[in-house]
Amino acid sequence: MYQVIIIEDDPMVASINRKYVESLPGFGVAAVFKSGGDALEYLKDSAADLIILDYYTPLMNGDEFIDQLHAMGKTPSVIMVTSASDTDIVQKLLSRGVVDYLVKPFEFGRFKAALERFSALFEKLSHTRETMGQQEIDSLLSLQNSPTASRLQLAKGLNEATLSRIREFLMENPGSDYSSEQIAEQVHLSRITIRRYMNYMVETGELKSSIDYQTGGRPSIRYQWEKH
Repeated sequence: MYQVIIIEDDPMVASINRKYVESLPGFGVAAVFKSGGDALEYLKDSAADLIILDYYTPLMNGDEFIDQLHAMGKTPSVIMVTSASDTDIVQKLLSRGVVDYLVKPFEFGRFKAALERFSALFEKLSHTRETMGQQEIDSLLSLQNSPTASRLQLAKGLNEATLSRIREFLMENPGSDYSSEQIAEQVHLSRITIRRYMNYMVETGELKSSIDYQTGGRPSIRYQWEKH
């Protein structure tokens, strides 16, 4: 299992990121920190495969954190999660080994794609011989420059904040299934609105749907969070 560290000073965002990570197979959260300094202290005696890092954390930014991380001889992969989208910052971090860069607010599908790309790259490197041929190098580069993650878009007409609200409710109750009416009541949205989001989340693989014929009337579609 990949050991992940989250560095995020906003408790709500940290909690959401943790739920996202733990919903994916093969990933576990080893620790969550509010500052890069605390994370560096932890890493003196502990290891991590992946760090999910907010660029603007207290006392040091993401660039300074990576400097100190490398000075310690630590080389975990880093996914930067931040509202900072300045071109010079992005270029600098990508050139320093950051494997992906997520700009807030982002959807679960984009987050999932980033972790899956990290996993594919990690596995490829782990099973590669000491020397690589051109074909193997090309394969690695295609993973690093995969367009899948960068092209994921939220469906037209849907709102990221609303999607996150629905997603959080379902992730808190992963073993339960609900009708669109029940979800609408819980998150205080109309049934028509909920159905649009349910259709989108089924298409992206976040939810699985089933038909309940035991209603005594019209069959009902039930939705359940799909742990990937």
